[in-house]
Amino acid sequence: MLTPVIIFTIMMSLSSCEKLDDFSGGGNSQTPQEKPIVIAHRGAQSIFPEHTLEAYEKAIELGADFIEPDLVMTKDSVLIARHEPFISGTTNVADLPEFADLKTTKNLDGKEITDWFVSDFTLEQIKTLKAKQARSDRSDQFDGLYSIPTLKEIIALAKSRKTTKGKDVGIYPEMKHPYFHSQLGFGIEDALLEELSVAGWNSKNAPVFVQCFEVAPLQYLNSISDVKLVQLISTYNVNANGSLDYNVPDGDFISYASPYDFYVNGDSRTYEFFTTEEGMRYTANYADGIGPWKPFIISFTKDDAGTITVLPETNFVELAHKYNLKVHPYTFRNEDVKWSSGNHEKEYHLFFDAGVDGIFSDYTEEAVNAVATWKK
Repeated sequence: MLTPVIIFTIMMSLSSCEKLDDFSGGGNSQTPQEKPIVIAHRGAQSIFPEHTLEAYEKAIELGADFIEPDLVMTKDSVLIARHEPFISGTTNVADLPEFADLKTTKNLDGKEITDWFVSDFTLEQIKTLKAKQARSDRSDQFDGLYSIPTLKEIIALAKSRKTTKGKDVGIYPEMKHPYFHSQLGFGIEDALLEELSVAGWNSKNAPVFVQCFEVAPLQYLNSISDVKLVQLISTYNVNANGSLDYNVPDGDFISYASPYDFYVNGDSRTYEFFTTEEGMRYTANYADGIGPWKPFIISFTKDDAGTITVLPETNFVELAHKYNLKVHPYTFRNEDVKWSSGNHEKEYHLFFDAGVDGIFSDYTEEAVNAVATWKK
């Protein structure tokens, strides 16, 4: 079976710039900035274990506009919500002797990982696992209580609720490592689109953004669907002078600094390409938004004593808006004080002032409050 990456290559000559065609010639036709949306990053994961129905429901209760499920695929081709295809850090799988023989080593985006992989489990087996807190600096009081949800269950939850503003609850699924899944024979893109179609959400007007760090899967979806798409971008590190570092050490995840599908196809462009005018225009051909790590918008320096200095905003948002790309940076979390010195409301407002259209936050309540107190 042809993978979506190969299918896209074949179809490239047929793919029009349909996203860009809506942009009035690519000029800055942005309307005045609306209040930024709040995307609950993996649910209200500062309270409950991430990617559980309980975390998503709590985020909705706290005022999130969108809930974010990261999607990986089981052995029997069911989409479930886990941050990575390997799961020892977010479930109790390592404590269950019946699954000891499923521990294995796989290459994920250039890095050898020894762990338990979702692709070796059926959904029935996944449903015997329980979620746990992924971070050691957050409460683990709910470990072992909650199950791993499917995308179908997450959509059902979203459809059964309204936001605190009385609007439809949106979902913001991320296709995790599509190339990795395709090499195992799974088509994560088509499976996602099928679920959205069944839900009646395979349209531009649906409360859905689909995001990915790879490029070809988004281009493929753009060629067959009108659902809103977001290109994620990353970098390996921030240098002491505030510049972004795209040099990934041997043996680490190549996808930290480059779309992995670019890499395997011999394309040398890193995510830095997407920060240029050429890159923004390229992205606008297939996507409706771009999701950068925060330093792409506002970086920082760090001296020998460890003192952080926040730098002025870059032209990232301005350039994205020139091509009508929404900008949704990640990730706002209270434990990260580089931009805030502990004043988290000030950090949110700093990025709101820079013109972002939404933010991913681990702390839904703080983000919602910051939107409420921000004056344009």
